[in-house]
Amino acid sequence: MTILSLLVPAATATEELTSTDILDLIRAFLENHLGENYPSYFAPIILLLFIILLCLLSYLITKHVFLRILTRYIHQNKYDWDNVLLKRKVFHRLSHLLPAIILYSSATLFGTLQPYIQRLGTIYLVILITGAVDALLNAIDDLYTRKEAARKKPIKGYLQGLKVFLFVIAGVVILSQLLNQSPLLLLSGIGAMTAVIMLVFQDSILGLVAGIQLSTNDMVRIGDWIEMPKYQADGDVIEISLTTVKIENFDKTITTIPPHALVKDSFRNWRGMQEAGGRRIKRAINIDTSSISFCSDEMLQEYKKIDILKDYITEKESEIEVFNNNRTSASDHVINRRRLTNIGTFRAYIVNYIRNHPGIHTNMIQLVRQLSPTEHGIPLELYIFTKTTNWSEYEDIQADIFDHLIAVAPTFGLRIFQTPGGYDLRQMVNQTKA
Repeated sequence: MTILSLLVPAATATEELTSTDILDLIRAFLENHLGENYPSYFAPIILLLFIILLCLLSYLITKHVFLRILTRYIHQNKYDWDNVLLKRKVFHRLSHLLPAIILYSSATLFGTLQPYIQRLGTIYLVILITGAVDALLNAIDDLYTRKEAARKKPIKGYLQGLKVFLFVIAGVVILSQLLNQSPLLLLSGIGAMTAVIMLVFQDSILGLVAGIQLSTNDMVRIGDWIEMPKYQADGDVIEISLTTVKIENFDKTITTIPPHALVKDSFRNWRGMQEAGGRRIKRAINIDTSSISFCSDEMLQEYKKIDILKDYITEKESEIEVFNNNRTSASDHVINRRRLTNIGTFRAYIVNYIRNHPGIHTNMIQLVRQLSPTEHGIPLELYIFTKTTNWSEYEDIQADIFDHLIAVAPTFGLRIFQTPGGYDLRQMVNQTKA
């Protein structure tokens, strides 16, 4: 009002001016400088242009003066949270508030246009405040994501749910201003549209409920390795939001799964393995049944040269000798006497080998077991855990163990079962011709 008073003598500046008075003062100013031959609508146009200029000037001052000073201060201080607010443009969006307030406050100057300008100003304020709160929630998510707790309890889904609620309320307020109706009246009308709203926001509602269940039951965290064959997902969780869970597969593709699918369907989470610090090896070697036999004395003497088998052979020979000496049968038939077998000795070798392997976890189960014979021979299965959960290191250890066992099996007179291939068939043909 003090700026407008420059258009009239100073005496009128101290008086309370109405919108009619201001327009009359502008008309008087125009008559003094342009004469009486001017269009009647000049006064409202000049007033409107003046308000627009004032809004623009306030915005420029806020953005290019106060915002620059604030930015310089934020970059120089030791705090980090205000840098995130600046990055998410929270302060930039707030810089629009002063022009909106000026526009809303100046509505009384336009007489019959006051209600319309106030509605326009209210809509502008609601949009600005909604945008600023949206940016603030994004900044809160950024700050929380930096904490270790974000891996266990991500809050992005909750923040997105809050955003949906915020946008609905903002939409109701804007619609009420456009229709010149009470927001409460519109909200009561929305109750009759509940079915439509639930249909439109079905995924968001399901995602919000599923997000709460996932977080409360600690079913999945950011960084977890999960497998979900139904969705061809096998990789690390990189994002948990209101409507999607993003998984980066090991081939670097991205799979998106709705959160409620993780609650409804089954999936495998490898977090327990990673936290335990050991990854399981469960693989078998198929031994050709026809290669299994009793160990001869020559074979046992040869096995005693193997460092990790020497004590085992000596102990077993003593045990077997005691048993055979105490037996009641006088027959020397091989079946009546206990003897070591090559497959049993090989299994003992594997047990001692994995106990001495530097890559095998000693505090977790170590088991070498013989499974039921099949058409592929007799499986000798290793059930052990590596000391590392790193995928490449795990595969190296597993390959190293089985490379060695496959190569050493013939030393015990054993053959690894393999379905005959082209080479085997050619050998058979050549032997037949010979």
